[in-house]
Amino acid sequence: MNIFKASQDFEQWLAKRLPVVRRDVALKHALMAQAPFPFFRATFYRWLQHWPEVCRDVAKAPLVLGVGDLHIENFGTWRDEEGRLIWGVNDLDEAFPAAYTLDLVRLTTSAYLAIAAEHLGVARREASEAVEEGYRDAIAAGGKAFVLAEHHQWLRLLATSELRDPIHFWEKMQENPPYPAKPPQEARKLIEDSFPLPKRPYELKRRVAGLGSLGHPRILALTSWQGAFIAREAKGIRTSAWVWYNNSPSDEMYGAKLVNSAIRVKDPCVRFQGHWLVRRLAPDCSRIELASLPAQRDETRLLYDMGWETANMHFGSPKAIAKIKRDLAARKGRWLHKAAKGMLKVTFADWEEWRKDWKKRMPRPAAQRSEKP
Repeated sequence: MNIFKASQDFEQWLAKRLPVVRRDVALKHALMAQAPFPFFRATFYRWLQHWPEVCRDVAKAPLVLGVGDLHIENFGTWRDEEGRLIWGVNDLDEAFPAAYTLDLVRLTTSAYLAIAAEHLGVARREASEAVEEGYRDAIAAGGKAFVLAEHHQWLRLLATSELRDPIHFWEKMQENPPYPAKPPQEARKLIEDSFPLPKRPYELKRRVAGLGSLGHPRILALTSWQGAFIAREAKGIRTSAWVWYNNSPSDEMYGAKLVNSAIRVKDPCVRFQGHWLVRRLAPDCSRIELASLPAQRDETRLLYDMGWETANMHFGSPKAIAKIKRDLAARKGRWLHKAAKGMLKVTFADWEEWRKDWKKRMPRPAAQRSEKP
């Protein structure tokens, strides 16, 4: 199955589980052609096809409830119920039981792609060693969440860089067009229940974001509360692409389970209900993109912390930790670098094929369907 057949098959499967936004799927196709990194972010389903072939030994590692679609832009910040700034994995749409090594290899491969695009200035070997060291240290220490209070000052500075300025953020939120349909009652109730009291009238807007989830319905609710803007986003969620890959009838979604079991300081505004996820959006409560990072940053330390946070997620599978320790002890040499290099090679090959022929090989989107389930 080549990249075009895989994409068509996956999108047909997706359309049976969500009211797909066709114009966003067309945008996704175009963004995938622009560069290898957005292609990588948008094609976790294709990664699953390559994974057991390219990384045969590594793929046989002990199972955990993993993040799945882990990459260096899948980290962000949020506020806990005490108002403290928290940093960690930002998106759990693809959470599913898998080898613990998958998250590590995918994170490292994403770093290699960022290095190739000159978004990161470290050497590949240094990047893989930092990720692995952070993971090993966290597994040995029992993990610890990233609370950006008296500790992790440097991470707090990264998270509050000038490119996440509130004025710019809220201007961007207001620029979103009105939501074109009546939202599902389930999504509307989740949004309204997440707003603080006293509740105020709000606007519904259409939001385009993400890459792996581009095409999922997103409803932005924007209002003013106590003299300043607040926002919530309802996003349509589905079972992991693992279900598509395994040709399974399962409809189980693992994001909420991973949130509740991992070493993690929860976001009190995140709510899961059926096929919807609602979360708070704010300048200090969103994914951190590479472009928003300040020029002066310790990239090796950042990758180390990403490796540590990956272990925090895997502590959500406590029965697997002893097996992981034994497996890690047996892995010598540059195993992570070799696995990431192999996945990097097939990702580049798929991207080259995609960018040359995607306009010819992918069917044009059908007429826009309603976003109402």
